[in-house]
Amino acid sequence: MPDSSVGTSSALFSEAVVRQARVDLAATFRWFARIGMHEGVANHLSAAVSPDGSKFLMNPRCIHFSRVTASNLQLLDANDQSVLQQPDAPDLTAWYIHGRLHAKLPQARCVMHLHPKYSTALAGLEDSRMLPIDQNTMRFYDRVAHDEAYGGMALSDDEGDRLARLLGKNEVMMMGNHGVLTAAASIALTFDLMYYYERSAETLMLAYATGRKLRVASDNVAKLTAQQWAEYPDLADDHLREVKAILDREEPDYRD
Repeated sequence: MPDSSVGTSSALFSEAVVRQARVDLAATFRWFARIGMHEGVANHLSAAVSPDGSKFLMNPRCIHFSRVTASNLQLLDANDQSVLQQPDAPDLTAWYIHGRLHAKLPQARCVMHLHPKYSTALAGLEDSRMLPIDQNTMRFYDRVAHDEAYGGMALSDDEGDRLARLLGKNEVMMMGNHGVLTAAASIALTFDLMYYYERSAETLMLAYATGRKLRVASDNVAKLTAQQWAEYPDLADDHLREVKAILDREEPDYRD
């Protein structure tokens, strides 16, 4: 899709910055495929490539995560719905979730929405809170928006706008009866949050499965640990760097 906004806040970043975003985002698709966090040919990851967030990269409709490359990511404009009438139109639910979040929340530079096994199981419980029972689960203490009004697939601007209002400045949203969404200031951080949220959900669901009483940390300890996570230097960047190093050796075509 051509960019006709040069000189405005919706103009694309430099070619080098957009290229790096393509490579980084493609790497996260490949890694989620490797660790079983894909959903057939559904679910989507996106990254803004303009200052106002309106122009963003996203996976094409019905491409398996394991086949995503830097070059086949689509460049979309959240303010141009004419793309929905084109032969290569993006998935409708992806457009209405990711497009509206990028349009409404410019601080959400990257948005990842998945239906991973343990997070989605937790989303199916009446109480879907991530209880602070270990160091990983404490990362999300009092830092998650909860959508408890699932009403079917997201197929309208109104639904996307509702999710944007609900997410607000949070970086994680537990979507009841649905899945999980992360949205943060970088691809690396959004990826790291999604990875650790699913790991945390796995721990919590396994603890629930024992039927025994949970050892829930105190509010003070949970809050302190969450803050320590937030201030821990370079963890997300290091995580994505190592993922790319492995992919560069084993499936370098993600950069194509």
